[in-house]
Formats: sequence, C-alpha cells, structure tokens
Amino acid sequence: MTETLLSPPGMERSDALVLFGISGDLAKKMLLPALYRLTESGKLTVPVIGVAATDWDDDALRRHARQAVAAAGTDIDETVFARFAAGLSIVTGDFADDTTFARLREAVAGRGFVTYYLAIPPSLFTEVAGSLAAENLNRNARLVVEKPFGHDLDSARKLQDELSAHFDNAHLLRVDHFLGNRAVESLMVSRFANTLLAPIWHRAYVDNVQITLAEDFDVADRGSFYDAVGCLRDVVQNHMLQVLALLVMEPPSATNAQAQGLEKWRALHATRTMNPAETVRGQYHGYQDVEGVKPGSTTETYFATRMFVDNWRWADVPFYLRSGKALAVSATEVVVELRKPPLELFGGDGIQTPPNTIRFRIDGDTGIRADLMLNKPESTDGPLTVPIGVDFAHVLGRQELPYENILHGAVAGDPECFAFFPAVLECWRIVGPVLDPVEPPLPYAPGSWGPEAGNRLPGLRKWHDLGPHLFDDAHPAGKHAHGSETAH
Repeated sequence: MTETLLSPPGMERSDALVLFGISGDLAKKMLLPALYRLTESGKLTVPVIGVAATDWDDDALRRHARQAVAAAGTDIDETVFARFAAGLSIVTGDFADDTTFARLREAVAGRGFVTYYLAIPPSLFTEVAGSLAAENLNRNARLVVEKPFGHDLDSARKLQDELSAHFDNAHLLRVDHFLGNRAVESLMVSRFANTLLAPIWHRAYVDNVQITLAEDFDVADRGSFYDAVGCLRDVVQNHMLQVLALLVMEPPSATNAQAQGLEKWRALHATRTMNPAETVRGQYHGYQDVEGVKPGSTTETYFATRMFVDNWRWADVPFYLRSGKALAVSATEVVVELRKPPLELFGGDGIQTPPNTIRFRIDGDTGIRADLMLNKPESTDGPLTVPIGVDFAHVLGRQELPYENILHGAVAGDPECFAFFPAVLECWRIVGPVLDPVEPPLPYAPGSWGPEAGNRLPGLRKWHDLGPHLFDDAHPAGKHAHGSETAH
C-alpha cells in the first residue's frame, strides 16, 4: 500500500490558490497572516481566491485580511500589503450549492494549475471534493485538507477512499501544521546532521523520553469543536505522534519527503498501541460550563500515557506523553533523559546527581538545550546543573510561521510539510484502544499540571520541570532554586 500512496518527487507548482473557508477562524488567525508573510518574502506570487458563505465582496475581503494581519501582531508594510491585496478575490455562496462551484469555475478559468485548500470542517471535505469534480475542477489541480483526517482508523480509510475518487494521491495533501514548524524539523536535523548526538540516540544511553504539549489557556469559545474532538484527537494522535516518529525514526536513505515518510511509517509501525491501564485522562474544573460543551461531557482536556517502540534501537525505553488545556504553562518540549553514570561519585550527603538531559523546545521560544553537570567551587550542594544550548531566535532570527511553510508547500507542490497517509493510519492504530473510553476523566484545577494520577504513570519517576522559557533555570543537584548560571 505504501508504494501506491507515495507522492511523486516532482509535484506541480500552482498558478492559483483557492482557499475554502477564507472567512473562518483558521484563516483569520493563521492563514491570512501567513499569506501576507509569504508575499513579503516573495514566495507568494499567485492569486488567492477565497470561497465562503458570506456577503463579502473583494474589498470587504481585503479589509478583513488587513485586520487579520494586524491582529497577528505584524507591522504592516503598505507596499507589501498592496501587493498582497491585489491578488485577493472572493467567490461567495453555500458549499452545498452547485452554482457556487460554477462561479468558481469561471474565477479560475485560464489560471493553469490550481491548489484547492480546504480550511473547513472535515465533514465537508468529501462534499466539496465531489462538487469540484462535478465541475471538472479536479483536473489540473491539487486538493489540500486540514486535520483531523478522520476520527478513527476506519473513518480515515473511508475518507481517503472518498477523496481519492476525485483526486489521486499524487494530488492530495494532508495538513499537520506541526510538520510546518521548523523547530520540529530541527529534531531530524539535530539527530542526523550531528555526529555528537547520533551515537547516544539509542537504548544503551537513553533512559526515557518525555514529550509535553501544554497550554495554559482553556477551550475559550471553541466549546462545540473541542467537545467533539478532545485532547487525544486534537493534538496527540497527530502532532505528538509525528514528533515521536521524528525522534525514533532511522535516518532516511535520501533527503526527499518519500524517504522520510517511509522511515516515519516504519517507526510508527513498531510502536505499540496505547494501553488503557497506562493512560490518564483529565478534565479541568469549569470545562462543562463552556458554551457548546454538552452537559455531563466526558471529553478529556488532559491526556497522558506511557508508550514503547518495539524495535532494535528503542526496545524497553519508555516514552511518556502528556498534553492538556489550562495547565501551568504553555510549552511544547521534548526531554530526552540519558542514563546516569554507573557510580555516584560527586553527590554525597544523600544528594543524587541528576541525569544529563537533552531538551528540544519546539514552540514559543524554540531552541535546543543540554543539561550538564559542573562543579561549583566551595559548594556543598553537589554538582551544578548548567544548561548549554541554542536559542533559535537569537541565532537564526525570525522563524517562519508553521502555516507559511504549509501554504508555500501547498502552492509549490512540496509534500515535505504534509502527513504521509500510511503514517496517519499507524497513528490511528496506536491510539485505537484508548479512543472514547466509558470512564469519565479525572478532574483537575486550572493552572495545575493536570490530575495527580498523571504523575503516577507506570515506571515514571517524575516529569521534568518545564518553565515558560527554555533557558530560565540553573540549580544545584537536588535543588530547585533559580540561578543565573545559564550558558547559551
């Protein structure tokens, strides 16, 4: 199956981008600001045609786009925005109305190759794809769909079959915006471009791996959407398992998306399905008061589990995953804990020297950090933990927004930032046993780290502390006082 689902290495470059749902929340918060940035960098040179069930005209769309770009905190360059606005237009109408697609056919006539981007609810994917095909708009075209791709293994397969009836796999891309995050991509670069790390990326040196995707904000006004999805489907099945794949995959044989996709699939194929007995679900106090949340909802806003990858490199190394809303901080971070030396030589007086760790912060203040042990003169507290690493913003400058890379890939025909369908199926297989349990989630206080049971996963000694920033602590072994001995 993997052979038939490989995207060709030479995908077509688009002559126009059609954005379904251009009046929606995703477009306002993410897509329009990213399109402006792409115009600024010179990467967006094709017209953008929006499709939405609204009464806007082209000028109203351009005013909305300006508001969206400004709301994203971007200092608008009038010359750049004028160039961006000149390429914006809109086709209005209901997605269930055939005349909407007839008007769209007129709008794209003579445009050449077209990319259709569906920033709309997944329940509409098949309907819109069919309507495009009915107007022969699926020819000389590519379809890009947002997550989630299905809600379980069977529905993912069904959705693939339905979309493939109108767009073959060479012209179908599946969005996971984590794959457009350059800090996530840096996981693979750090592993395979640095001989320093490659030898220790192995069960002989790694004690455990912890992956955290924490958000300090609640569901807010997204109650209806979130209550139908929950933490597991929203971020664990896709974002977190994609990060896991990058951490555990073998080096690809080539630098193209096809080789990378196959290695991700192999890594996920070796990953055990999640065990309900080693899983904790939680729900923050006040969630059921959110508008759109069903009374008595058992949707989880927190999820934690222990996982294993049964291959030669990672056998018996536990991987701990946790994610949640309304937690103590917002941080997306990987902590790789290395095995401790065989003898405790430098602790003394009951002080245990902490293990070395390698941290990857992949959201917010992104960077890489290694915690090393150094001796502090005249100290009786044992070795000092000193973080050494790289703050990406300081070294690399502004990082592209994930959706800049996603949209550029959609237009340019670059599949690297998109999910590989066989890997998507493996992700659904892995989470299958813990989808939709009958037991209610455990309550937890907003601003905490979730239910206490999440700290007692099998074999877990403790979760490594995460702060708002990657480089914000250095303390003696066994202590938790903040210090200033940060080196980076």
